[in-house]
Amino acid sequence: MERDRGKDGNHARRVLKGHVNNNREKKQMFSNKENINILTALLIKKGVTHAVVCPGSRNAPIVHNLNEADGITCHPVTDERSAGFYAIGLAQATSQPVVVCVTSGSALLNVAPAVAEAFYQHIPLIVVSADRPQQWIGQLDGQTLPQPGAFSTMVRRTVQLPEPHNDEERWLCRRLINEALHLCTCRQAAPVHINVPITEPLFTFNVEQLPQVSLYHTHSINTTICTHNGALQAFFAAQKPMIVMGQTANGVVSDATLRALSTRFVVLAEPLSNSGYTVIHADEAARLLSDDKNNIGTMIGNEDVGVPDFMPDYVLYLGDTLVSKALRLLLRRAKAPTCLITPDATQVPDPLMTLTDIVECPLEKTDALLASLAGNEAITPSAHNFHDHWQTLLAHCAGRAESYEPPYSQMATVRYFESQLDDLDIYLHVHYANSSAVRLASIYAAHRVWCNRGVNGIEGSLSTAAGFSLGTPNMVVCVIGDLSFFYDQNALWNSQLHGNLRIILLNNHGGGIFTTLPGLEASAAAHDMVAATHHADARGICTQNDIGYLKANNIDEMQLGIVTLLTQQAQRPMLLEVFTNADDDAQAMKHYLTQE
Repeated sequence: MERDRGKDGNHARRVLKGHVNNNREKKQMFSNKENINILTALLIKKGVTHAVVCPGSRNAPIVHNLNEADGITCHPVTDERSAGFYAIGLAQATSQPVVVCVTSGSALLNVAPAVAEAFYQHIPLIVVSADRPQQWIGQLDGQTLPQPGAFSTMVRRTVQLPEPHNDEERWLCRRLINEALHLCTCRQAAPVHINVPITEPLFTFNVEQLPQVSLYHTHSINTTICTHNGALQAFFAAQKPMIVMGQTANGVVSDATLRALSTRFVVLAEPLSNSGYTVIHADEAARLLSDDKNNIGTMIGNEDVGVPDFMPDYVLYLGDTLVSKALRLLLRRAKAPTCLITPDATQVPDPLMTLTDIVECPLEKTDALLASLAGNEAITPSAHNFHDHWQTLLAHCAGRAESYEPPYSQMATVRYFESQLDDLDIYLHVHYANSSAVRLASIYAAHRVWCNRGVNGIEGSLSTAAGFSLGTPNMVVCVIGDLSFFYDQNALWNSQLHGNLRIILLNNHGGGIFTTLPGLEASAAAHDMVAATHHADARGICTQNDIGYLKANNIDEMQLGIVTLLTQQAQRPMLLEVFTNADDDAQAMKHYLTQE
């Protein structure tokens, strides 16, 4: 097997420390490759003390860093197949994860037998492979092959590191390494593969210090948090703690628990996150805080208060997607450490880019965990004004929403629909479709919202609501835009549908969400192609599918149509089509967000 093991490989062998060379006369210097330095720093944080290293030029900067790192002993083994088993033996003897580091090309494949053995023995083997840059894979460059996926199902995770050039790429690099190291020891141990592309020149060792990075810390909770105070010690110690809830399964957290939490902590729970208690207006609050032109102090009646006073210093995050992009961006800007509460510690997203802690808690015990947090009198955030500031700001946003009367538009339609729900003496389920519809729900819906926010696609929103209606005797209302509706019109081609399905179709003859995208107006394709402007209506679809049809072209017809839709008895589904103008819809939202 031909391999780059010439003078550079000999150099790599000469610099090895441990039982070979532990000379510290020269100043400690690390590679100038950021991905290698981040990897080295996190391996140290993980407590890795042994690395089996194989010769080669492409992996020489990795070997150099491992040799320079305090606390890591390097063991040179020439044959990669043997090296992998050496690493297994070290892991067995120390009960700790062990690195095996190889160069690019076929060298990696020779580790496969050891990886398979580690997989079935549950041994925390960390395979670190150097690689050519992505642009040279498959281009007849020497010693190249597609290295990610080389071990297939025999590793728990394979990650391909970027070569970072900005903060977002550095975060990606940290996240990927953290995921791999976390999964190496999560639950049962397992091998992982970290692939490291390295651009030439390879050998520049001029960095004096490794970067400051955080390692994921994992805790498992099977009872209540009161008996596991160590798991959330950072939250207990925070001056400005915040709880953020994304989309969750229905009933995971009770209204009573959320209300108890909100009396002591800042709780931002979107309509997709719970069954009833919802902290609406989080999106608008985040928008106000993100606009540097706003004087937040004036808005809440305290000139001494500024945006930093609203920034958390520790965040508990549970659930999945947040609808509010503004809130995600605000929390990323805060850069507060984040603890993810999850039922599955093998899936660890980092939506705020600041994940430091993982608490694995069974889904059925999540409510008890949060309830114990709310009831723990020992937890007393010292910065009480943080909670007060947020309550005041959210109340300010609620007042804006209540006082603002949009002109006839999709916004006015959703506002009126939601206002009617309180007067109904029936139990109903409300489905909102992507994309504009669910954003309007974030302003006005004070109840649980059903929405396909897993991947946020427009396909299937109507079918999901229709399927839901077959599984409940209660009324199901689907609020949906025109593109989502026409895309999924076959949902109504079903004889089993009943009168408990009601549809509010918001038809502004195109993709309304696209009209709000800054810069798109400069494109000649914006109107007809991106926004998919059309002149269709739903009357014919309703006729052919025996769906009751109502339409509205003004505010009076819209209000009467909504009342009729919610109160009239029917054997088959009913649909109200509300026709609006896309420009009017965009202006109504713009005026709402920018009102004084």
